[in-house]
Amino acid sequence: MKRTHLLSAVALAGLMTLSACGGGNADAPAEPAAEETEAAAAAEETTAAAEEPAEEAAPVPEVEANGTVHEVEMLTRDPDGSGLQVFKPRLITAEVGDTVKFVPTDPTHQSSSIDEMLPAGVEGWEGEINKEVSYVLPTPGIYGYKCVPHYAAGMVGMIVVKGEGMTDNLESAKAVSHPGLGAREFNEIFETAESEGMLSS
Repeated sequence: MKRTHLLSAVALAGLMTLSACGGGNADAPAEPAAEETEAAAAAEETTAAAEEPAEEAAPVPEVEANGTVHEVEMLTRDPDGSGLQVFKPRLITAEVGDTVKFVPTDPTHQSSSIDEMLPAGVEGWEGEINKEVSYVLPTPGIYGYKCVPHYAAGMVGMIVVKGEGMTDNLESAKAVSHPGLGAREFNEIFETAESEGMLSS
């Protein structure tokens, strides 16, 4: 009889110990779910991709001048009475290798290319005030330019260089914002280029 009571007491004590410890697994850290691990990895990949710099276009090499020169005057007043602060002509077509020469017929003007209005990979030009500047056209496409002091006054112009890919940067050139009268003048230039068939191959 005493032996039976003793075994019962031992069994009861064992059950109480097991219950208090929670089976020994209550405090074990839970492993992360597979879905959570995959989501974290995907987020890291997205962040890394966003931090990568955009790939730049390969630079277009310079070309030799072919001997053809297009002269553009920089004028305070158009002799034809069509406006003030103008390039004349303000729209020309050309071929790869042609040279465009900007001549300061009147003072206080210069010519600079507009970076956003150049074919991909092309390095433009930056003229000084009252100084002649020449540029050899290296590849087909749209080339927009301005007189920096009179940009907002609408002193802008454009060159269409014929050849394969000549309209590759047309839409991006049209989308560029310009200050003051520059926007109106470029709209007119694009309309003229289209109406005269300058943008067709």
